[in-house]
Amino acid sequence: MFGLIRAWKRRRLARRPFPPDWLPHIEEHVGFYRFLPQELHARFLELLKVFVWEKHFIGAGGMEITDEVRVVLAAAAVRMVLYLDLSYYDRLTEIIVYPSHYQHPEDEDVIFGEAQSWGTVVVSWEAILHGLENPGDGHDTATHEFAHVLDRGGGAFDGTPVLRSVEQYRPWAEVMSHHYTELKAGTRRQRRALRSYGATNEAEFFAVATESFFERPEQMHEHTPDLYQLLRGFFGCDPLQRQREARDRAK
Repeated sequence: MFGLIRAWKRRRLARRPFPPDWLPHIEEHVGFYRFLPQELHARFLELLKVFVWEKHFIGAGGMEITDEVRVVLAAAAVRMVLYLDLSYYDRLTEIIVYPSHYQHPEDEDVIFGEAQSWGTVVVSWEAILHGLENPGDGHDTATHEFAHVLDRGGGAFDGTPVLRSVEQYRPWAEVMSHHYTELKAGTRRQRRALRSYGATNEAEFFAVATESFFERPEQMHEHTPDLYQLLRGFFGCDPLQRQREARDRAK
């Protein structure tokens, strides 16, 4: 019953017009939007507005939540489910935004973002913008943390989101486990495609691999082609092809 109510609410939100004053925020900060196929722009904007109006955005540490903040964060989240569905974010209820990095009172480590199991993502706005402004370094806080949300949708932070079919789970486990083990061993091929932080655990491996898939598709395709194809099958898109098409247009 709850799922039917959620679907009805989303359809109602989708019918509301897209606020035109949101577009400048996308044009300024969301570089990947202009590389999307033209026929996907309408779907992207529809999912974005529903995400903005459905989720709760909360400022922390003096952060002011503006339309710019909501739109940019929603854009980062929607890119990952553009060929999937917003239902992958059903567990996500609120996004807490700090102006910059932050720390837990009991810990000295600097934090740029984290996803919590009860439906909350916490991020640094400075880190979010840095990730979007540097689309080729393989380090994107928004993509990383929203990947954790997708992962948690499968029941736990274990590196396995809800896949498209039952048949996909076995090859997923085989390919992900192989590359996770190789990254832990520090093999050169893995390190050329993935950040070493992915060797922390299976959940971090999926998040780091997702960052590389969207930000460094050429390196991932060259050095870990089976991992690239696995993620391509899950996300339903081909960032490498878009990258090549963008180069062709620039010639």
